[in-house]
Order: sequence, then structure tokens, then C-alpha cells
Amino acid sequence: MMKKRVFTAFLCVLCVFTAVLSVLPVSADIGPKSSTVVTFEGLGDELCYGTLLSERPSTGPQSAWDGDPDTLDDPDVLAEAFDPDRFWFGELDRDVWAAFVKYKDSDGFYFLQEGWLVSETKELAWTYYPPNRFKILLYFPESGTFAVSDILERYAFDTYYTVKMNGKGMENVEYDEENSTDERYDAWLRAERSYNFNWELISFALRMVMTVAVEVLIALPFGYRRARQLAIILAANCGTQVILNVLLNVVNFYWGEWAFVFWYVILELLVFAVEAVIFSLTLHKYAKEAPGKTPPTRTRAVIYALTANAVSFAVGMLISTLIPGIF
Repeated sequence: MMKKRVFTAFLCVLCVFTAVLSVLPVSADIGPKSSTVVTFEGLGDELCYGTLLSERPSTGPQSAWDGDPDTLDDPDVLAEAFDPDRFWFGELDRDVWAAFVKYKDSDGFYFLQEGWLVSETKELAWTYYPPNRFKILLYFPESGTFAVSDILERYAFDTYYTVKMNGKGMENVEYDEENSTDERYDAWLRAERSYNFNWELISFALRMVMTVAVEVLIALPFGYRRARQLAIILAANCGTQVILNVLLNVVNFYWGEWAFVFWYVILELLVFAVEAVIFSLTLHKYAKEAPGKTPPTRTRAVIYALTANAVSFAVGMLISTLIPGIF
């Protein structure tokens, strides 16, 4: 009877796992995504849009427009090029998109048709395949002016910059008088690295709570309900999650996206292996003996470890689509 219940529970959680994955965005790279976040301190209330100019003409699904910017003066061409039903333009309207397309960067960097209304949020967050080398570009449609930064680089898996403007709109943005040929294009933004350790700690805490909650809930249909069994599951998860997140954050910060993805997979497999060993050696010892019932086996503990880790991973990926940057 107990074997049948465990098998049924196993099938149920696998169904949940499959259902969660089915609602995730369809892609070949489901997993943690890098991000670049720029915060604007002192930015006033003047309408302002922002984007990141890329050294390369594409990154992930974003790419530069392949048409002639000069043709956008024709309303018919502009209407055909800016089609929200066919393409995603972020928070840009048609005229702002056209202004970014027409912008001519002195270093030949590309506008990848992605933009944000930064005057409301005071933040620009590119959370899906941001460019590796880029410039920050702001556009103020009321005055028709641009402000651009020097060439910047992503320095961590989650990269943070702060731009201190100390003024309202364009009032105190510095101009490069020595090299400028047209003030409209040579307003300079000064960006500083500002890695957000507080958010990383918060996201770690959220990941920890989510993982422990999921794995404890899954333990119940497997028959692990006694206090000592749940305490072992809690302790094992806390230990493995702390080690996993510390190592992944080190990899994130110093070696970037591809190293992170590689080690993420390897370390997740190691977490499963460690938990499977711990659970198979301990959980059955604290099972409540009952006449006529099969005592829990070590095999059941391994199946539980596999199921719990698979479901917590799937739920984590779902949450990451709802709260970008948490993973």
C-alpha cells in the first residue's frame, strides 16, 4: 500500500514539474539569466527614455533595425517599421523608437530596439541577454536631446551601474566641449559601478525560503512527517543551499554567464547526490513503525531527493520569469 502511495505521489509531482515547465517561455536556454541594471540618481521629472547601445548588432533576441534611418521621415515607412503586433519594442512609442534609430553613435554602437521609460522608475533593467560592452543612452523627447555615457562593460553576471545626474532632466548633464560637434549628441553621462549586495542577499533569502518550503511540502506525501525527519530535510537543504549560492555568486561575479550555467548544472547534480545520500542514510531511522505497513526504504529517500530537487528547480524557473533577477 505504501509503495503505491509513494509511486502515486512521485507521478503527481512529476506532473507538476511538467506543467510548470510547459508555461515557461519556449527556448533552448531555460535557466538563470544575466542582467544589467542602471539606476539614475537625481533624474528629474522631465520625460526621459533610456536604452543600452551595443557594440554588436544583436544579442539574444534583440537586434538592430536593418533599414535606412533616413527613410523613417516617411510616415508610411515609419508605420510599417514600427509594428507592435510583430515586434517587441519595450516601453517605446513610435516617435521615440525612431529617434533612437536615427541616433548616430560616435563609436558605431547599435540601438537594439529595446527601451525603457526611465523618468518614472529612475531605473533601466535589461534582464534578458544584455550586451557585454555597451553605452547608456538617454533621450529627452520634450527637448529633443540625448545624453550618452562612455563605453562600459558587464563586470558580473548581474551588473549594476549608477548614474548621478544631480539635476532635473538635462540641466546639469555635462557636455564634452572639446570634442563636441553638435551639443544634441554630446551630453555625457558619468556611470559608476554599484554592485547591489543588498539585493543579492534578499534574492538569496527568497531562494532559500522557496526551496525549503517546496521540499518540505513534497516530503509529506512520501511519508516523511515526523519532526526529526523534517528537521533533517530542513538542515540538509539549508546547508546545501548556502554552499550552492556562495559558490554560484563567486562564479557569477568573476567568470560570467557561461561559467555560471556550466557550474549551475554541475552543482545542482551534486546537491541532489549529497541530499540523496543524507536522506537514504537517515530518514528511515526515524520512521514510525506501524503494524502491517512497509517501513520506508532507502530507495524511497533517493526518489524523494530527485523529485524534490526537480520540482524546486522548475518552480524556481517559473518564479524567475515573474520576478526577473531573482535567480
